Amino acid sequence: MSNKTPMNRRPLSKLLDPKSVAVIGASDDAKRIGGRPLQYLLKGTFSGPVYAVNANRETVQGIPAYKTILDVPGEVDAVIIAVPAAVVIQTVRDCAKKGVGAAVIFTSGFAEQDTQGVEWQSELTQISNKTGIRLLGPNCLGTFNAKTGWLATFTTSIDQYPVRPGPIAIASQSGAFGSHLYTVAAKRGVRCTYWVTTGNEADVELSECIAYYAQSPEVKVIAVYAEGVRNGPGLRDALELAYRNKKPVIFQKVGRSGAGAEAAASHTASLAGSDEIYDALFRQYGVFRVDSIEELLDIALACQAGAMPSGDKIGLLTISGGAGVQMADTAEASGLNVAEMPIEQQKHLKELIPFAGVRNPVDVTAQALNDLTLIKRFMESMMEFGGYDAVVAFFTVVAGSRVISEQLIETLKDIREQYVNAPMILSIVAPDDIVRDYEKAGYTILEDPARAVRAAAALIHFGTSFEKNLAAQAPALPPNVMQAPDKLRGEDECRKILASAGIPMANSELARTAKDAVSIWQGIKVPVALKIVSSDILHKTEIGGVALNLNNANDIENAFNRIIEAGKTHYPDAKIDGVIVSEMITDGVETVLGVINDPIFGPAVMFGLGGVFVEVLSDVTFRLAPFDITEAHRMISEIKGIKMLYGARGAQPSDINSIAEALVKLSVFAHKNAEKISSIDINPFMVKPEGKGAAGVDALIIPNGVEVN
Repeated sequence: MSNKTPMNRRPLSKLLDPKSVAVIGASDDAKRIGGRPLQYLLKGTFSGPVYAVNANRETVQGIPAYKTILDVPGEVDAVIIAVPAAVVIQTVRDCAKKGVGAAVIFTSGFAEQDTQGVEWQSELTQISNKTGIRLLGPNCLGTFNAKTGWLATFTTSIDQYPVRPGPIAIASQSGAFGSHLYTVAAKRGVRCTYWVTTGNEADVELSECIAYYAQSPEVKVIAVYAEGVRNGPGLRDALELAYRNKKPVIFQKVGRSGAGAEAAASHTASLAGSDEIYDALFRQYGVFRVDSIEELLDIALACQAGAMPSGDKIGLLTISGGAGVQMADTAEASGLNVAEMPIEQQKHLKELIPFAGVRNPVDVTAQALNDLTLIKRFMESMMEFGGYDAVVAFFTVVAGSRVISEQLIETLKDIREQYVNAPMILSIVAPDDIVRDYEKAGYTILEDPARAVRAAAALIHFGTSFEKNLAAQAPALPPNVMQAPDKLRGEDECRKILASAGIPMANSELARTAKDAVSIWQGIKVPVALKIVSSDILHKTEIGGVALNLNNANDIENAFNRIIEAGKTHYPDAKIDGVIVSEMITDGVETVLGVINDPIFGPAVMFGLGGVFVEVLSDVTFRLAPFDITEAHRMISEIKGIKMLYGARGAQPSDINSIAEALVKLSVFAHKNAEKISSIDINPFMVKPEGKGAAGVDALIIPNGVEVN
C-alpha cells in the first residue's frame, strides 16, 4: 500500500498558479531546454516577475542573470530546473532554503535510469517531505496554465499551437504523450487551461493534479493519461472529488496486456495494478475509460457543450439509410436505447416525406436538404414526441457548404435553444471555419457517424453516473466480529470468521469422528456434504476429500473414513482437524464472492456466477472496499449472466438482496482487515429463491505473506 501525501506539503497553487518565477539553468539560446521556457515566459502573457539563474552569464535573453536562486532579490513562487542530474539535489535544497513553493524538474537521469538515479530521486522525495516544497518530475516535460501564461515547459507544441484557455485540463504521466495529446487537442479546437506532465513523480502525483482540477472553477472536463499509479488511495480520493463536483473524467490507462504492463513499469519505474481493479475504480466513480487519443478528444470535444443527459434514449437522424444502420449498430453496442418514434408521429412524418424512414433511425434522405424546414419539422417531432435524450445527425459533406450551413444553423436555432440539455452531435465534413460556426451554435461536429454515436454514449454515461448518489457510509461490523487470521486456517474456522462478520454461511459443524458426523447430520435434518478440513490441504476435491449429497448414517460413516484416509495418503504430514458436515443447498444459483488485496488500491471485492461461469467465462465484476448496498446492487447488475439471477427459463428470481447484503459485509470486513488478508474466497455462495436468503458453502482466507500452492 502506498502512503498518502504528507499533510505538511503545500497545495499545488504555487506550482500551477505562481505569481513569480525563475528559470535555473536558463539559456540564452531559445532552442535549448533551459532557453525555450524562458522565451515563452518573457514573450508571453505571464505578468509576474521572471528571473534567470545562470552562474556563467551576466544576462540571459536580455534580463539579468543570477548565480544561484539564493541571489535572486525577490520572492519566487516557482522555479524551472534545467541543470544536470548531479546538481539537481543541491539546487532543490537551495530553492527550499529560499522559500520557493514549487519546482518543475526537467532533468532526466533519476529512477528511470539506474540505481544511482533511484537514490537521487529518493533524496528529492525526502527534501520535499521535510521542507514542503512541491516537486514536479524529475524527467518531466513540465506544465502550463493558459489563463496566466505560466509556461513551464520546453515542448515545441506551443510554437505550433499557442495555448488558449478553455474548459479542458490534461494530466499525463508521460511528457511526450502529454505533448502529443495537447497538440492534437489544440488542432481539433479543444481548448486547455491546465496541462501537467508528472514524469517520475518524486513528489507530485497524477492524483493530486486530478484533485486540483476537480476543485478548479475553470475546469469542466478532466483528461488523464496514466501508465501506472503508486498512490491508489490518492487516486480514489481524487476521482471521488471529481465525481462529487460533477467533473467528467476521461481516462486513458495503458497497460491492459501483460506486455503493456511490463513496458509501463520499465518506462516510469511505477507499479501497475490489476487492470480489472482499475476498471472497478472507474465504474465506481463514473470515469469513462478510452483506448485512443481520438476517442478521448471526441468525448472532450462533446463535453465542452456541457449537456450530459441522464436518460439513454438516442435519436438518429440521417440523410443516408446506410449511415443510419451503422449508427444504430454502434448505439446498441454502446448500450443506448434506439427507441422507435411513436406510431402516430411515424404516420405524420410519412405525410411530410412519403419515402422517408420514420422509425429510428429517421432517414429524411438527401431530398430534405432542398427544403431545410423539413429537417426542422423532423427534428422537432423527434425531440417533442420521441423524447430522445440525445440526437446524432448524419449530414455529411452536404451540410459542409457555406450556403447550407448558414441556413441549417438558422433553421434549427429554436430547437437548439429549446433543448439545450440534449446533446446534438452532427456528422459533417466541412472546412474548419464552418465547423467553428456549428460549434458556436451549440453543436459538436465529428466526421465519423460511429464516433459521433460513441461520443453521445459517453455524455450519457456521465449524465447517468452523476445522477446516482455516491455510496453512503458503509455499515459497521458486528461488535463480536472475529479478526482475520494471521496464518492459514482450515475451512471450518474461515467460515466462522466470515459468519461473525454477518456473511451467511451454510449450516455446518466440524466432526472429529465418523459418529460425530452422523450426529451432526441428524441435527441438520437434510442431505449433507462432507469435506476434509486442514490448513495444509486446500484442494480437497482432487484428492477425494469431498463427498456430496449424503442422507443416511451408513453412507456418512463410510464417507468420513474414506475422506480421512485420502487426506493421510496424499498428505502424510498434514494436520487434519476433521471433516466438516454441511447442509446441501440445491435450490439455488451458484455464485462466487471473493476479495483480492491489490497492492495499489487495497481490498477489492469480486462477484460473479459460480461454476463454469467463473472458471471459463470469467463473468465477474469488482468494487473497491468498502461500499454500501446501492453500490453492491450496481455491481451485481454488471455481470453478463444477470438473467440467471432474474429467473431464466421460468425459474424463480434469486434473492439478490441477500447477495448485496453479503457483498457489503464482505467489503467492510476486507477493509477493516486490509493489513492482514491477501485474498478471500467464498465459493460457491448459493443464492436461494427470492426471500429465502443465501449462504456460503466453502470459504478460504489467505493471510498476507502466505504462499499457497
